[in-house]
Amino acid sequence: MRFLLLPFTPRYILLTIVLALTAALSTLLWQRLDLAVYLALPLALTGALSLLGLRDLLQSRHAVLRNYPIAAHLRFLLENIRPEMRQYFFEADKDGTPFPRDKRAIVYQRAKRELDKRPFGTQYDVYENRYEWLHHSLCPRPPAAEPFRVKIGGPHCTQPYRASVYNISAMSYGSLSANAIRALNKGARMGGFAHDTGEGGISRYHKEHGGDLIWEIGSGYFGCRTDDGRFSPERFEAAAADPQVKMIEIKLSQGAKPGHGGVLPAAKVTSEIARIRGVRKGQDCVSPAFHSAFATPVELIAFIAELRRLSAGKPVGFKLCVGHPWELMAIVKAMLATDTTPDFIVVDGKEGGTGAAPLEFMDHIGAPLRDGLTFVHSALVGAGLRERIRIGASGKITSAFDMARAMALGADWCNAARGFMFAVGCIQAQQCHTGHCPTGVATQDVTRQRAVVVSAKSERVASFHRQTVKALAELVAAAGLDHPSQLRPHHFMHRAAPDRVVTFAELYRFLEPGELLAGTDAPHFRDAWALAQADSFLPAAPPTRLPAALVAE
Repeated sequence: MRFLLLPFTPRYILLTIVLALTAALSTLLWQRLDLAVYLALPLALTGALSLLGLRDLLQSRHAVLRNYPIAAHLRFLLENIRPEMRQYFFEADKDGTPFPRDKRAIVYQRAKRELDKRPFGTQYDVYENRYEWLHHSLCPRPPAAEPFRVKIGGPHCTQPYRASVYNISAMSYGSLSANAIRALNKGARMGGFAHDTGEGGISRYHKEHGGDLIWEIGSGYFGCRTDDGRFSPERFEAAAADPQVKMIEIKLSQGAKPGHGGVLPAAKVTSEIARIRGVRKGQDCVSPAFHSAFATPVELIAFIAELRRLSAGKPVGFKLCVGHPWELMAIVKAMLATDTTPDFIVVDGKEGGTGAAPLEFMDHIGAPLRDGLTFVHSALVGAGLRERIRIGASGKITSAFDMARAMALGADWCNAARGFMFAVGCIQAQQCHTGHCPTGVATQDVTRQRAVVVSAKSERVASFHRQTVKALAELVAAAGLDHPSQLRPHHFMHRAAPDRVVTFAELYRFLEPGELLAGTDAPHFRDAWALAQADSFLPAAPPTRLPAALVAE
């Protein structure tokens, strides 16, 4: 009896209804052919739904469809539009992720040169834990009239570069569309700031408008590789001679997926991408998780020196997301051992973005920007090398306050990727990995990327940069300073509890010049320094952990 009633239970009633309607309409049509013109459309609809319901009932892939034929498709529909519903109807100005609405809005407004002011007061709970602010001065300075710049180039660099304090972070052609790359580079040229190519190589779209380039070289050595995927000095030298290339950046890791390589599937390796990257069309394009040009800290420093020589003295540095602390210390020891330093280090935070990454890597691998930045800054200070090396910072930096905070913690300049993507038109649809970007920014579909009008979007890129750096000048002046390089940890406050606030100088441990060499009492730095060795990225085993016989020897 229960089985006979099953078609009339809530689970199956919709399928039962459409089957009954289909049968009734078919019978009526059989009897009254003169009504065919009226019955055709309803019959086609109920028939299609009947077939769909029977398919749902018999398929084996989705359990919910077997139990709720037809009706369960509503679940998949709602699931598909859930991000849009949340963003447009339920998300507050401060709680959206990865970027809240107010952060996106300030980029859009500054890019479009619209009013970027807010009424009525802050929406933050200023007594909530982790709220932060910058101390102002009772004697503010006039804001700087000229955009801030920083000279990048150490003692071995013969072609130093005067960079803006705010530049476009690494995003490859292939991840972004051709028109997005064009708009970014043209905006960089108009605004006088730099555009990082990403590890995908220098495309003709990067060169079309002549904006300054930072050439990023990853483990795939795209644009400077041999046929078997190793580094080619000859191809690098030829490409680095381009006057548009201002700096060379070796990518050791990135914040969103440190320690993880990548594969561009063969189907996506077009003739153009194959030519740009120096790979074969129709074959998987692999970026290994590690470099083949070096295997030890000393070899990394030698590779940096070689790239600087081959590029005729242009600034050469590396980008990393901090992982094992002794590995960074090992690189510092290699600098001391060889008396050779990179011209810059870019610290990429765990909160940085990517087109696609495994969830575990995106959420739980790598140090966040502030922790990595303060560690790198203090390591260089403690080793007496900070004056020779500039530090860049990247990871969710879209406002002047974000920049000021990073510079107080040790950065000389900041990079942004998603901030400039918003300026080009990104709406945080988070479809970058599908090729279906609704605004044409992160796709290779030519019918979609036509939405990015280069002439208009480049103006927005330049405007966003200009207005953000102007806001930074106003913040710096309000603090009674003339340049963001004067910002220090004690200028910023952090609420650690409702009744307790601390400065960044109290929140983070900063080393004094030469403290590592003299012997520091800070355990995190002391232990990492003890484990580091210039000729290996592996940690040196502490003597207490060695076998007794080995210690006796």
